[in-house]
Amino acid sequence: MSDNSRAIRLGEAIKEIVAVMLEQRIKDPRLGFVTVTDVKVTGDLQQATVFYTVLGTDDDVASTTAALESAKGLLRTEVGRRTGVKFTPSLIFQLDRTPQTATDIAEALRVARERDAEVAALAAAAAYAGDADPYRKPVVIGAGEANDEQDDASVPSDSGDSAEATS
Repeated sequence: MSDNSRAIRLGEAIKEIVAVMLEQRIKDPRLGFVTVTDVKVTGDLQQATVFYTVLGTDDDVASTTAALESAKGLLRTEVGRRTGVKFTPSLIFQLDRTPQTATDIAEALRVARERDAEVAALAAAAAYAGDADPYRKPVVIGAGEANDEQDDASVPSDSGDSAEATS
């Protein structure tokens, strides 16, 4: 667990150092509006993956990626100098796709809400194809129906007089 916490602390330090360097010391005109979002350091502290986002078009992202790759040596030197670790981790820059993924999810949710509203509107105006309740229900004998049942009981059943009752 202590090795993991050391990697986390080193990642936070690298994140701060790289962000400050990009803001103050790297003067590459290709470098766009870049934000360092996270740094993940391997357990052996040999590699650090720096996640970043770029505000702008795809061309801005491509030029910023090229600028970061060209400044990688200077950034690694500064990380080694400021952190004081025995072996300075190699830096790998990776574009963070989290904002784009969040936008895609928000768009999918918006489309789903619109479709749900359409289905609800169609359901509100819909009518049953058959009966409203197609299932049979048991007959409930109420006060008015009880007399009818008693009248049926007075009719002779299948006895000898049944021929007269049916004719």
